Amino acid sequence: MEGEQNCQYGQGCRYGNNCMCPPGCPGDFGPKKGCGMPPFGPKLPKFPMARVLEPAPEFEGQAWFDGQIQTIKLNDYRGKWVVLFFYPFDFTFVCPTEICAFSDASDNFAKINCQLIGASCDSVFVHREFALRERKQGGVAPLKIPLLADNCHEISKKYGCDIWRGENKGATFRATYIIDPKGVIRHISMNDTPVGRSVDEVMRLVQAFQFTDEHGDVCPSNWKPGRKAMKPKPGDPDLKKYFEDELAKQK
Repeated sequence: MEGEQNCQYGQGCRYGNNCMCPPGCPGDFGPKKGCGMPPFGPKLPKFPMARVLEPAPEFEGQAWFDGQIQTIKLNDYRGKWVVLFFYPFDFTFVCPTEICAFSDASDNFAKINCQLIGASCDSVFVHREFALRERKQGGVAPLKIPLLADNCHEISKKYGCDIWRGENKGATFRATYIIDPKGVIRHISMNDTPVGRSVDEVMRLVQAFQFTDEHGDVCPSNWKPGRKAMKPKPGDPDLKKYFEDELAKQK
């Protein structure tokens, strides 16, 4: 293909022949096996991508959990809510703060029928060492949640959170997926690597999805259990009252 020899991503591009880049794309590389850079990137990824309201891509892999190496798969948790969170690497900086925060909150998630699973592209043996190292030494012990090994990058590519270029190539973004008991993705968020997540916000989202599934109401901004929800019906008296009582206060 014309121009492909000049592409800085070349054969390493995750999209291969699906690239649609025209002349004038970033770097002016011309048509090529492309860089995947917006706005000229490909329409079809190499792997099926995770999408909200679509079935979560199935996975199976080794994890360090409960003091041993175990094989886990998504289907093991059918009937439960699942929070699958990816992070760049073990033994780094922001990552142990997130993992410890999720682990420490795991009992509260369990109370609402939700399983937490951490994942990175480290091997299960690296996970083991990380999980056994004390927190004061940069580890995450004691750890209450499984750490899934994705050292072949298969799972992160399925979920669309792998970093395929730049100085962090080979890691994953800080991606969070909330999966309902039927195996359907209800929420996706993704951070660049320097900024950690709020575990409280993840908990709030799970609770909100559970509430709306049970009651049929919708949850406004910053909703938490015990606060008022909304009837998604135009002209409904309760909706009018909500706007009068709640939204009018936000001036």
